[in-house]
Amino acid sequence: MHTFSFRVRTYECDSYGHVNNAVYLNYLEYGRDMYLQEKGLDYQALVASGNGIWVSEAKLFYQSPAHPGEDLVLSTQPHEMGAAWVVLKQSLHGPEGRPVLEAYLKLVWVGSTGRPTRIPIEWKHKLGLTIPATKA
Repeated sequence: MHTFSFRVRTYECDSYGHVNNAVYLNYLEYGRDMYLQEKGLDYQALVASGNGIWVSEAKLFYQSPAHPGEDLVLSTQPHEMGAAWVVLKQSLHGPEGRPVLEAYLKLVWVGSTGRPTRIPIEWKHKLGLTIPATKA
């Protein structure tokens, strides 16, 4: 599991005084980038090779609002996998461990044709993807 902390900025909030719902997707993307870096994986090199990892599903469960100036903690970990995809579970917590958001994002590995392809074995090993597949 990868975890990092950051502070909510005022411009990320809407007229209700809390983080706008669309901003959470930016937080989650940054968390995934940090997760890959921690695992020693170079996403930009993957893209340069003509391949990629695309988000095919995003399920977000809002639990409580986050406000300007609050310190948040985002954790990212594998949840389930298939031959060409992995679901990451990302959890966001506020002060004193207050649950803010739980998200499940399905990432699909794609080849240079834009079609799904098997996750490269090197990436599987570095990501620790040994959890059993739940669907094909």
